[in-house]
Parts: sequence; structure tokens; C-alpha cells
Amino acid sequence: MTATRTRTAGPAVSDDRKTTYREAMREALREALRTDERVFLMGEDVGRYGGCFGVSLGLLEEFGPERIRDAPLSESAFVGAGIGAALAGMRPIVEIMTVNFSLLALDQILNNAATLLHMSGGQLPVPIVIRMTTGAGRQLAAQHSHSLEGWYAHIPGLRVLAPATLTDARYMLAPALADPDPVLIFEHGSLYNVSGELPADAGPVGIDHAAVRRPGNDVSLITYGGSLPKALAAADDLASSGISAEVVDLRTLRPLDDATIGESVARTHRAVVIDEGWRTGSLAAEISARLTEQHFYDLDAPVERVCSVEVPMPYARRLEEAALPQVGGVVAAARRAVGEPLPTGADTPERPPVSGRSG
Repeated sequence: MTATRTRTAGPAVSDDRKTTYREAMREALREALRTDERVFLMGEDVGRYGGCFGVSLGLLEEFGPERIRDAPLSESAFVGAGIGAALAGMRPIVEIMTVNFSLLALDQILNNAATLLHMSGGQLPVPIVIRMTTGAGRQLAAQHSHSLEGWYAHIPGLRVLAPATLTDARYMLAPALADPDPVLIFEHGSLYNVSGELPADAGPVGIDHAAVRRPGNDVSLITYGGSLPKALAAADDLASSGISAEVVDLRTLRPLDDATIGESVARTHRAVVIDEGWRTGSLAAEISARLTEQHFYDLDAPVERVCSVEVPMPYARRLEEAALPQVGGVVAAARRAVGEPLPTGADTPERPPVSGRSG
């Protein structure tokens, strides 16, 4: 039964709903399954177990095993089955537990899903959605802490999404399913437990544009996914020092929204790109190159990058924290960009060497 609110005289009662990122994703799945009989969810442990991260909990009981399908432990097999189902007119949602396991299906994603439309002369679209968890910060060590979304953003034929807010988690799935091309959705593991208010007026969102999450005048902090909360926290820190930071959430990693990124840098004239991927060959490197190519004369300082240290991700918490982009590093990069010295005694990292090697 759906609860209702009775309005009384006095201050307006908010219709915003308290939810979590995980629950918003589940609600998006439930809506997709209810509104389109072609939609089904497939992956390891998505049924009885409710998904490795609990996103699909309860959907098996609601929709049955034909539409919530537990797959065998073979990413290549079940991603391939999803591609076949998409070719046959279905709208499959395939869940891969963590991004490192997607490498076992890379041939299916790169050589089939991304290329069949081209190879068939436009006759064989592959409208599949592939969801996977990405990112570190949860002490899952070197094999389960990768941020490889930049690799997939390198591949023509794919659309790559990184929802970072409750609204995007709730409403990005529908347009992804409507897209005729394969769509990869990267859900940062640190976001699943994030809770907040889902605005009452939230509704369908586009998947073509970045979003300015906080306006500013002095420096653009450009990021996505699990690094968005760190960028917003860094903007708060900078504001206390009189530095106005604009925060740009990329949202869609392929195709990148050059226009929104460029408009922000044209306003602030400085940029810091925060990317949990490794620095070398990173998405941050691509954005930096584009800014240099397209907005060289708008820039008043070199583009700064804050990325993960180029090591296999450590298990120990303090080492993992040291390897990942953190608020202090973002603040230090922004202060360098605007030419402000660091506060006396500040313990923040310097710009890393280009090689990524230390010692």
C-alpha cells in the first residue's frame, strides 16, 4: 500500500522521498520490468541472492525466474546470450558483478556488441544494457578495485554512463534501454549506501549531457561517478578560502559532452580533472588533451589532473586511501591552478611525476 500525506495549514510539506542509491537503481529496474515485457535482468546471483550488491533484491519474487535469470559463472557466455537476445528483439539488462570480471567478456563487448551494427551495414542494432560495479575504497584489494570505465569509453559503438546522483541512478536506465546502441552503466561501489532525498520533481533525465552540480568562477573541477562527492567536498573547502570552484559531473563518458566542459572552462579559465583511473592513458588525459586542443586560449594555467597512484590497489585501508584521489589532493591541485599557495603546514600531495613512478 502506498502511503499518502495529508496537507495541513502551515509550511509546505516536501514531497521529496528519502532513498539510497541502491534503492533508486532497484526502483529503476522494477519500472523497466513492469513497463516493457521485453526487458529482463540476467547475471550471476541476481535472482535468489538479490545481486552481489543487493540491487535486485526482491525482483525474483516479483517477476519470476524467466525475467530475473541467474546465469552460470561465465561472463563471456551470459553477455553473449544478452547480445543474442538484443539481436532477437529483447531488451536485456546484463549485470556483471565488478568491472574486472567484464574483462572475461571483453571480446563479446568489443567485437560483437560494439561492432555488429557497423559490420552489418546498419541491419543489426544491439540494444543491450550492461551494468557493472566499478571503483575502489572498499578494501577489495587489487583484483576488485579497478576503475576501467575509461577503457570502455575508448570504444566506438558504445555509450558509457556513470550515474553519480540519486536522480541519475533512478532515471538513467530508461533512456539507456531506449538507446539502439549498447549502453554500459558503471555504478561506483562507494555510492550504493549513499542516502538522500530524491526530489519530488525528478523525472526522466537525458544521457547526452554533463551537468554543472555547483556553479563557480575561479576553477572547474571536472569529474564523474564516485569522485563527485569528493569534488563537491573540495569545492566547499576551497570556498572557505575564497576560491569559487565550479563542479562539472560528466555523467556520460562516451560520448563526452565537450560543450558543457568547454563552457565551464571558458568561464573559470582553469581546470582540474578528477579521475579514479590510473593517470597514464586515462579519461583525465583525454579531457586534458581536448581542453588543450579546443580551449587553449581560454586557459590561464595548465590543466591539473588528480588520479589514482599507478600501483595495484592495496588492501590495507590507509594505503588504499593514499592510492586514491582524495579531497586534499583536489584542493591542492585547484590552489595550484589559481596560483594560491597552500596553507602553512598543509599535508597535501604535490603533482605526481609524469611517469607515475616514485622513488
